Amino acid sequence: MSYYDLKPIGHDRVPAIGLGTWGIGGKATPDHSRDSEWVNAIRFAIENGLTVIDTAEFYGAGHAEELVGEALQGVERENVFVITKVWYTHLQRDQVIRAAEQSLQRLKLSYIDLYLIHWPSERVPLRETLSAMQQLIDMGKIRYAGVSNFDVKLLKDAIEAMPRSEIVADEVHYSISHREPENGLLQFCEREGIALIAYTPLEKGAVGNNQALRKIAAKYSKTPAQVALNWLISHRPVIAIPKADKREHILENKGAMGWALAPEDIEELNRL
Repeated sequence: MSYYDLKPIGHDRVPAIGLGTWGIGGKATPDHSRDSEWVNAIRFAIENGLTVIDTAEFYGAGHAEELVGEALQGVERENVFVITKVWYTHLQRDQVIRAAEQSLQRLKLSYIDLYLIHWPSERVPLRETLSAMQQLIDMGKIRYAGVSNFDVKLLKDAIEAMPRSEIVADEVHYSISHREPENGLLQFCEREGIALIAYTPLEKGAVGNNQALRKIAAKYSKTPAQVALNWLISHRPVIAIPKADKREHILENKGAMGWALAPEDIEELNRL
C-alpha cells in the first residue's frame, strides 16, 4: 500500500488511493435501484484498504451518504477516513452547520473526518463559511476542514480566513490528461503540505486509450489505469479518489499502490 500523511495530522496515515462515490446512489437525484450492490462495493473497497471514502451531500441528493453510512455499519470508525462536502447553496453560517448535521445523520456517524466546501461561491463571504467550519471543529462534528475546486488565489484566501485551524486539502479535477492543477496549484499544495485530492483521475476510463500508458503498463505488467493512478500519486501531495462500484475495478485501483514507476517513465508521462 502507498500512504499519505495528512498535515497536520501526524497519526492519520491515509491510503494514497481511496474511493469516490459520485454516481453511487444517483447523481442529482436519488437512485435506489442498486442499493445493495453499491453498499457491498463500498464495503469491499474498505476491506481492501481503500479506506478514504469521498462523498457529498449533493450526490444522489444525499443518498450516496446514506449508502456510505450503511456500508460503514460494523466497521471500526478509526479505520476509515470519511470525506463529505457542503453544496455551494448552503454556505451561510447556519446553513453549513445544518448541512453538516444532516450529513452526519445520513452517514450514521458522530463526526466527519474531512469536510469540504464543494464549490466556491461569490454570494457568501468565504470567511463566514469557514467560521462555521471552525465552529463545527470546535463542536467535534468535523475533524478537519478543506475546500474543493479552489484555485491558488482562493485557496490562499481560505487559509487566511481560517486562522485557528489549517486547511488540509483541496479536491480538484486532476488526471494524466487533465493537467490544470500543474499550473501552480500542485506546487503550492506541495510547498504548504496541503493534500491535493484528485477526482476523475481515470477520466471515466478514457485513460485506457492512451498509447503511452499502454506501452508503460506492458513494461510493468499493469493496466493503463494502474499506471495512470501510480503516476498521480507519485506527486507527493496527491490522493486519488477514482469512483468504482465493481469488484474488479476496486482491485485494479488497489493494484496501483505498493510499487513505483521508474523516474524515466514518470518523466515520459510528464511530457504527455
